[in-house]
Parts: sequence; C-alpha cells; structure tokens
Amino acid sequence: MLAAFVIMLRETLEAALIIGIISSFLVRTNQKKYLIQVAGGSVAGVAASLLAAILFNRFSQGFSGKTEALFEGITMIVGALLITTMIFWMMNQYNIAKDIEKQVSKRVSGNFRVGIFLLVFISILREGVESVIFLAALSFTTGGNNLLGALLGMATAIVLGYFLFLGSLKISIKKVFTFTNILLILFAAGLVAHGVHELQEAGIIPIYIEHVWDINPAVVQEGSYPLLHENGYIGSILKGLFGYNGNPTLLEVTVYTTYIIGVLLVWRKKTRSRLLRSVLFSYSQ
Repeated sequence: MLAAFVIMLRETLEAALIIGIISSFLVRTNQKKYLIQVAGGSVAGVAASLLAAILFNRFSQGFSGKTEALFEGITMIVGALLITTMIFWMMNQYNIAKDIEKQVSKRVSGNFRVGIFLLVFISILREGVESVIFLAALSFTTGGNNLLGALLGMATAIVLGYFLFLGSLKISIKKVFTFTNILLILFAAGLVAHGVHELQEAGIIPIYIEHVWDINPAVVQEGSYPLLHENGYIGSILKGLFGYNGNPTLLEVTVYTTYIIGVLLVWRKKTRSRLLRSVLFSYSQ
C-alpha cells in the first residue's frame, strides 16, 4: 500500500502542479476565459486515464503460464524505465513554471482554445498512463490490492496542490520530489530485479545461480507466512517498496545493485551540472 501511495502522490502532484501553474498564469494575465479549457482538459485526461486502466486490466487477464510471466516481466521493466526517465526529466526542469507558461503563452497569443485543452489533456493522460503501468507492475510484484494506497496518494496530492495554488502552504516541492525520488529509485530497482525474475521463469533469461542466499523464515503452516518472509506482512511491504527478495538469483542481485549504482551516478552528475548552471547564472546577473 505504501508503494502505491508514493507512486500516486508523485504522479498526481505533478499533474496538480501543471494545472496549478497554467491556471495561475491565466488568472495573472487576465485570460480567465481559458480556464474552462483547463477544466475540460483535466476531466478528459482523467477519463482517458481510467479508460486506459480498464483496457490494460482486461488485456493483462488474457495470459497464463509462461506467457503471463513474460508479460509481467516486461511490464515491470517498462515501469522501471518510465520511473527512471520521469525522475531524470524532473531533475532537468530547472524552471518548470516558466517552461509551461511559455507553452501556454503560445496558445493564448494565437487564441487557440484547443491548444490549451490539449496541453492539459496530454499532461494528465501522460501521468495517468504512467500510473496505470506503475500500479500494474506493483500488483504483479506484491500480488495484492493497492487501490487504497493509490486513492490516499491521489487525495493527499490534490490537497497539497490546492493549498499550494492558494499560496497558504509553505512547503518545499523540491524536497518532496527529492524524497520521493529516492523511494522511487529503490522501487524501480526492485521492479527491474523482479522483472528479470519473471523473465527467468518464462525461460527467456538463464538463471545461472538460483539462490545467492535464502533468508526466508520457514513456513509453519501452508498459506500462513512469518512476518519477515517475502510473502509475509512486513516482507511483502519491503518487497513492494524496496524490491526485497528472500531468495534471489545471482542475476537479480546483479541487476538490482547495478541499477541503483548507475542511477545514483547519473543523479550525482546531473546535480553537479545543475549547481554549476546556477552559479554561472548568478554570476552573469
């Protein structure tokens, strides 16, 4: 549930910020007549995202056996790649508000109502489709229902976005995104490792060494797992959020470690580049 909460908090907050920036810009520039397009694009984006979720759910139920393992493995790896690109994309947005306002200005100056609608619609739909893939990958990993966590994450993000728009909540969005980035990196690493595990079960990738270690507590009764077992209450939470596996293969461990190290190295490089740009910008002023 916690992983679903973080995912939907992050995705919904991004969408809320985009809508808030666009709406605020239109109000400040006395272009309130375009707010109806913002509302329409938001509703249409949410509706299209729900449709995507329904279609994906129906499509995913048509697999079994090795085909099911292959589909789940691909979904997990695609989800991890999307999370990674989302994290790096947000890190490159030094002034996301100005970038969005420029896009809005082009459409407003041309009196292009459809453009405003599409800008909001595509932004919401993108976040919605990503959420569908992320939650599907999470459900394949944990095998549980993440609806409550997802709804709580959405509700929290909407409340935060609303108060941020009103200017009454003093909170650092940068710190929120940095914290969620760390959680999402660990989550994505787990998705990659579990995706590799599913592809191994499908016979696509060789196993090499089946269990590097096995720390799963013994199951005393069938269907009832100890708390720290990967299918137990605590173990399943760690499995869904951090990719915990009590008996991983050698390739799973290698992929998990390599992913985290690689992402952190890129993050460090981008952070240094951003600081350098900030210093040069300040000096030029």
